[in-house]
Amino acid sequence: MSTEQKKSWILTGATVACVAALYVPCVQRTVPGGDSGELITTACELGVAHPPGYPLFTMLAYLAMRVLPSLSPAHSVNLMSSLLGAAASGALCISVCKLTGPGPGAVLAGGLFAVSRLSWQWSVVAEVFTVNNCFVGLLFFLIASFHCAENATQRRKAACWGALCCGLGLCNQHTLVLYVLVIIPWVLHRLYYCRELSLRGLLSLGLCFLIGFLPYVYLPISSYVNTARWSWGDQTSLSGLLTHLLRTEYGTFSLAKTESSVNLTTMLKAQLDHCLADLTPPVLVLAGTGLLLSLRDRMHGSVSWLLTTMLLVYSLFFAWRANLNVGSPLLLGVVERFWLQSDAAVCVLAGLGLSRTHSELERRLGYGGFWKATSWVITTALMAHMVRTNHRGCDQSRNDVVERFAKEILASIPTNSIILTRGDLPGNSLRYLHYCQGERPDVRLVDQEMMTYTWYVAKLAQHHPGVNFPGLWWDPSHPKGKDTFSLEQFLSRNTERDVFACIGLPDGDPSWKRSFSRWPLGVCDYLVPVQRQFHPEDWARRTRNIYNWSEPYDRFHPKLWEHVANEEMWQARMKTAFFLFDLAGRIQAEGRARLFELSYNLYKELVETHSNYPSNWDKNLALACEKLLRSGHRGYSPDDLLSCSARHFSLYLEKDPGDPQGEAIRSAVTHLLKERDRLHHRQTP
Repeated sequence: MSTEQKKSWILTGATVACVAALYVPCVQRTVPGGDSGELITTACELGVAHPPGYPLFTMLAYLAMRVLPSLSPAHSVNLMSSLLGAAASGALCISVCKLTGPGPGAVLAGGLFAVSRLSWQWSVVAEVFTVNNCFVGLLFFLIASFHCAENATQRRKAACWGALCCGLGLCNQHTLVLYVLVIIPWVLHRLYYCRELSLRGLLSLGLCFLIGFLPYVYLPISSYVNTARWSWGDQTSLSGLLTHLLRTEYGTFSLAKTESSVNLTTMLKAQLDHCLADLTPPVLVLAGTGLLLSLRDRMHGSVSWLLTTMLLVYSLFFAWRANLNVGSPLLLGVVERFWLQSDAAVCVLAGLGLSRTHSELERRLGYGGFWKATSWVITTALMAHMVRTNHRGCDQSRNDVVERFAKEILASIPTNSIILTRGDLPGNSLRYLHYCQGERPDVRLVDQEMMTYTWYVAKLAQHHPGVNFPGLWWDPSHPKGKDTFSLEQFLSRNTERDVFACIGLPDGDPSWKRSFSRWPLGVCDYLVPVQRQFHPEDWARRTRNIYNWSEPYDRFHPKLWEHVANEEMWQARMKTAFFLFDLAGRIQAEGRARLFELSYNLYKELVETHSNYPSNWDKNLALACEKLLRSGHRGYSPDDLLSCSARHFSLYLEKDPGDPQGEAIRSAVTHLLKERDRLHHRQTP
């Protein structure tokens, strides 16, 4: 090993160690939001994750739970992600070292990517994106090794390792295929140019590529054994395996199962805004400078153009197929994770740009030591700025919001209940606590969306014999079809257990309304037979302080799952008041005024208890004041109720001026104030 190679590996090792030292203390110790809970639960149960299955991540996570010291299964897998994130930064660093030698450019490529917001954020929680970052870094390193190879043996070795890496990488995340499709013709062209392309060589590369797909054998094995209480799909048949691999249930070339689409320009602009905000303009300038200087670099310039082509192909294709509305902060948070793959290419181009700029200035002006020192200063300044900017938001060591959210829900549910989950937040977090940590073994978790698949109903019937299914699958659109069942039929077959829906029920199947009522229980809804009598005062007392939740309102950014959990918990406080208000509006009996009064008192207590709360609380309290006044209840001053209604309507408009009913609300405020003035006038002698 030459002196330069030793320096390269020492520099890479130092980069990995520094990034690991930065990441590990920031690792989240509890279950994160989003898909993380499902991925960890899948690894706990040795099941199959959502399409395309992520077998490599599942096996690595299972191994991490048994090797890494931790506080919980979630902590183990989160810790694994942080170490893989550090390894990814090292792979980018050694890639630049291979092309331009050890120096500040290499540290900039690896270090800058590591401390960028997205990379840091997703390296401290359990997600497949960090593993993908590792494979992207490995591909870049193998590209550099192949390009710099001194003989045919070295080129063949790098190409075979690259083919294996491509196959393994596609066992983790399919977006890597957009890089692979660009790399393959480049490698074949180089081999042809060097007169080293042969049928035997092609067969060797193909074999290495196919060997990389071996982890996918795990999917049919896990599905056949069927011991996992949580597992997605049925891969025991070829059609079931292909359905899962090709993401047919999501849409093979789409990001989500939705008919909506996003303008290509809008998505590209969002990605550019991300690069300017998170990678900073100087980094983009360095990447562009390096690309221009590569025109003069006959030895290594082709690698820069290869990386640029990979970046452009990936960005354009992803922007075309990413069918989620980036105008929604939460959906933007989902989309932006996929930009990590292109960020890695930008950071390597920036590192090459810094190295080439330093070399060009030294060649033209001399003073090599000065320009090298300046490069180190630039690298240190950029990384220090990003660490200072991102550390607070990326430090998840004290973040337990999603886990507390799930624990509060479980604590509120009676013994031996069935919980119908809906959405990633309650579903994944509850599954993690229930299956991985063994909390509330008496309850049964049933996913509403998954009940629409025959394989899910069959698996659940086997693992949860206490849950009765009246058909092969739930079809909300055609509940009376052959082998299907409606929600009403499901509830009727499970009357021996209390059933709760968390969060909400779909609109497609209203059959349950014929035989069941929905009573609010915090975040969830209690589905009870219509014959059961409802006692408003008792239910209000039961749900008044159902959760021990102390997170301030609006603490989290809207793109975070913590924001969704916090919002659900805050809105859960007023669900009973809203339910009583709505119930009063639907009856004509003498108890109507009593329900309006109870709703008003609950709203008033909530608003007076908290200084910062959701804006709709003001609107609802204003409506409750007005309805109580119109109900003829004699226990409250009309003057106070009119003033309360006008004041809180006005507060609502201050907090939410964009309400489509804004003009109608302003007119109502004017009318209420006039009515109060007339009341004062009548009372004046």
